[in-house]
Amino acid sequence: MGFQDTPEEWQVTATVTPFTGNKTSVRTDDVVMPDGSVHSRDYQVHPGSVAVLALDAEGRVLVLRQYRHPVRHKLWEIPAGLLDIPGENPLHAAQRELYEEAHVKAEDWRVLTDVYTTPGGCDEAVRIFLARDLSEAEGERFEVSEEEADMEQARVPLEELVRGVLGGDLHNNCLVVGVLSLTAVLAGDGVDSLRPAEAPWPARPFEA
Repeated sequence: MGFQDTPEEWQVTATVTPFTGNKTSVRTDDVVMPDGSVHSRDYQVHPGSVAVLALDAEGRVLVLRQYRHPVRHKLWEIPAGLLDIPGENPLHAAQRELYEEAHVKAEDWRVLTDVYTTPGGCDEAVRIFLARDLSEAEGERFEVSEEEADMEQARVPLEELVRGVLGGDLHNNCLVVGVLSLTAVLAGDGVDSLRPAEAPWPARPFEA
């Protein structure tokens, strides 16, 4: 396992936070480069996210269509959401998002992959889970609002989503990474080779 990302932190001589929003903020760090020069780096500070690739018994993926204002598109996505509480168990957050956005529960959970979405300008880390053995959640549906009030839901064969990704028709980061990762897993060592749902996540440490 010699070919892997490694943690490293260069010296920061000064830092300011010129903007603080509801969930994220913008930070400017003065960073010492390898040649000794100092340069400013602006980036978004993000609490982290989870996403769920929910696969049913027919090999279909549960997807949601939601308006995303920054890119002025309605995107097909997989269920996802923020880690609202520092140190929150990402599995619990993923189970909550699957229930709130799709009113679905799953019995089998694995870690599909972990990614940094935009490491050149944001510190967001996302854990993407694979959820199987799906069924409708019990109780009343979660009351959605804002963009989510207009959300559509569908179940689409995995192969169709892969064609959409490679054809330039689907663009959501978590959907793209999730469906291509699952395709690789199914063609390779199989789902049983995936990490357990409670696997450590150094990017966002949590209490099991």
